[in-house]
Amino acid sequence: MLWAVAGVVTTAFLVVLEFTARRYGLPGPLTHQAREVICAPKSGGLLYASMALTMVVLTRRQRLIALGAALSIDAALFLLRWATGTLPTDGHPFGNGALWVVLGCAVIAVTRRTGRERILLLKGVGLGLLLVAGRKTGDTWLLITSKTRPTVLDQYVATADHALGDPSWWVGRLVTATGPVGFNALEFVYGNLAVAAVVFALYQLRHVAAERRFPRHHLVRTFLVIGLIGPAIYMIFPVVGPLYAYGTGTEHWSAVSLWAPEMPPTKPWALADLWPHTLPPVTTPYPMTFDGVTPRNCMPSLHTAWATAIFLHSRKGPRLLRHAGTVWLVATLCATLGFGYHYGADLLAGVVFTLTIEAALRSYDRGWDRSGTRLVVHGTAVFAALLLAYRWLPLEMARHPGVAGPLLLLATASVIHGYLRTTARWSHPVTSAQRTESHPSVPEPRSPLPPAGHDAESAGDAREAGDTGERGAPRPLAG
Repeated sequence: MLWAVAGVVTTAFLVVLEFTARRYGLPGPLTHQAREVICAPKSGGLLYASMALTMVVLTRRQRLIALGAALSIDAALFLLRWATGTLPTDGHPFGNGALWVVLGCAVIAVTRRTGRERILLLKGVGLGLLLVAGRKTGDTWLLITSKTRPTVLDQYVATADHALGDPSWWVGRLVTATGPVGFNALEFVYGNLAVAAVVFALYQLRHVAAERRFPRHHLVRTFLVIGLIGPAIYMIFPVVGPLYAYGTGTEHWSAVSLWAPEMPPTKPWALADLWPHTLPPVTTPYPMTFDGVTPRNCMPSLHTAWATAIFLHSRKGPRLLRHAGTVWLVATLCATLGFGYHYGADLLAGVVFTLTIEAALRSYDRGWDRSGTRLVVHGTAVFAALLLAYRWLPLEMARHPGVAGPLLLLATASVIHGYLRTTARWSHPVTSAQRTESHPSVPEPRSPLPPAGHDAESAGDAREAGDTGERGAPRPLAG
């Protein structure tokens, strides 16, 4: 039932976004995704990643068939384009085959499957398509922010960032000093965040084919909710970032980047050419106009939010996965600051944003209680307080960095501490034996004998309660 409701809501949201984009003369997410059935996709790797998510519901033999079909279709389309002289100059020459396979699985589910098997296969298809739709939705959101928000609030965030020591300027100098090697290594991490998320999600979903069910909570859910809610904050708090508001834009990296994005020059719109060599002055901030192309996608930093989600969900994995999650988070933080895409204040908001969403999803799965509600309310209050402080108290924060900076860090740390303490309590609840030991004088009530077949049903309910480490052995929710 929940999957059906989520599907209806997602479809309605995509339709609304499509019409909104059309109103501004832009193709929407549905148009972009439909084009990639035939046209060269923007990201072939993302399509294969979405196919990998769909294949978690297939058997090993079915996965080999699906992968072979995708590669064969891509090879045939490549030869056809080469023979007709229509090789793509924009986008990837592969990926259509993966999308065809995902759509083919949907057709098979409707025509050849029944009951729970049909539902399971449709869930796999929906998971794969949601990953692609999330990317297309994000691209459309960014275009809409640039068209609907002519003024940006960068001066407010940059002024407030003085309380944190202007980290974007300092890390920007460091990345600039590393030259092409440092920049492109961080750019690889920054640009492949979605692919990394799929790798971590595949580990969490590795038992779906055998157990014929999805775990209650996994990384893809958190990723999609972050991508759905985050851009709405962009509309409330439009910010383009120090590279554009105080620098020369993408021209700054064009000499060292192996895949520099083709964007119109933004230097004429910048307040001054200050980033990253000269710290911005402490003056009264005001909204400044900016071009109609650059996305207003800084507050909060969703790259930080997604990298934090990967880090959280990797904590229950093996050592290699835990180390990879840590490295990805640190590298993403360095890239967001060092590339000039974000201010330090954006990163704090991104961390609080993710922890609040993760807490809400986990509370929903396990049933709302006082601890979960308190954590979500606390995270929401801190996030709102950060935005209000950045908007209405930036000058006071810049003039008293010794007070404002520690307060910002403490507010963020309070959410982190609350999340760790609450989720640890969820993962290690007090057992009956512990309660008896604490109160030896109070006898433990005896439960009546279970009815016939109770053990099998209880085992099934236990598996439904969360992800499993070894098959059939329940473990705490990942995250």
